[in-house]
Amino acid sequence: MSKRVRIIIAVVVVLLLAVVGWLWATRGRESTDDAQVDAHVTPIAARVGGTVRVVPVVNNQAVDAGTVLVQIDTRDYELALARAQAELANAQAEAQAAQANVPITSTTATSNVANARGSLAGAEAGIADAQQGLEGAKAGLVAAQAHVREQDANATRAARDVERLRPLLDKQEIPQQQFDAAVADADAKKAAADTARAQVSAAEAAIRQAETRLPQAQANREQASAGLRGAQTAPEQVKAIRARAASAAARVQQADAALKQAQLNLEYTTVKAPIKGIVSKSTVEPGQVIQPGQPLMVIVPLENVWITANFKETQLEDMRVGQRVKVDVDAYGGHDFSGKVESIAAATGARFSLLPPDNATGNFVKVVQRVPVKIVLDSGQDPEHLLRPGMSVTPTVYTR
Repeated sequence: MSKRVRIIIAVVVVLLLAVVGWLWATRGRESTDDAQVDAHVTPIAARVGGTVRVVPVVNNQAVDAGTVLVQIDTRDYELALARAQAELANAQAEAQAAQANVPITSTTATSNVANARGSLAGAEAGIADAQQGLEGAKAGLVAAQAHVREQDANATRAARDVERLRPLLDKQEIPQQQFDAAVADADAKKAAADTARAQVSAAEAAIRQAETRLPQAQANREQASAGLRGAQTAPEQVKAIRARAASAAARVQQADAALKQAQLNLEYTTVKAPIKGIVSKSTVEPGQVIQPGQPLMVIVPLENVWITANFKETQLEDMRVGQRVKVDVDAYGGHDFSGKVESIAAATGARFSLLPPDNATGNFVKVVQRVPVKIVLDSGQDPEHLLRPGMSVTPTVYTR
């Protein structure tokens, strides 16, 4: 065997040994360069509109939670707060007045019912008295008429006695005294008859008076009945007053809610940082008029970053949550970070894209899909927060 052949064979053996060594060294590892640093990006927007007075921060400035980012002109909202306070005071006064009317109306209504019932009872007693008086007057008339007839008969008889005695007096068959007594008796009986007729007239007048009192008493009863019916609507009146009081109380709550909203709107004129982080993408300037919900800037918290690695679906066979990961950051010249697999996405990145693939059309070309894998770094490795979202990294997952 020539020397040249031996050299070729030696080179081939070395290459084979190198390939075997590389395969042995890389077995149980999955790596990808389709990976980047991720973090929460918090958009900051205004909750109220107005003119921007001050923007005390600039891009790339580190801020703590509660730091003032934007100050909006507060004058309009201070006026709105004062108006809401006045409306609340007015609603409270109306509610107090309406509530005070409830017991007054209830007491007055109860008193009116009692008075109306008393008036009705008095009117009915008046009717009874009028009816009794009418019956008594009619009975008196009957008695007076009978008495008139009796007295008329007596007067007629006495007059006849006088006429019968007069011839006897002329003949002096009777004494003058007897005749005078008969004349006096006739005159008395006539006077008694006249008196009895006067009593009849009085009884007739009493009947007419009683007949006049009865309709008046009946009218009084109708009036008292109407008053009682009106007074008996007191429960509905009390309900109406209570409903107005409840409505006034509801207006108080409404005014109180408006006041609280005005207070919140005044607070919203000061836009503060909700979290600690770095200000980025600021688009607001002093003097600018902004609208509610308008994006102003974003805050990126660098305290909590992670790695999103898009592994091929063929690399996931042995990959599990909790496996150790080494992360090589391109920006820092091979500086490695350690971490672990926290989770594996529920679907491929293509499935979550704006236009997910639809293979039902029949125009199908098989493409190896990539699945996002979240990798969290071990704590304490980046105290200076050098890792920034979007940086390219190369993670290597140790599957064995």
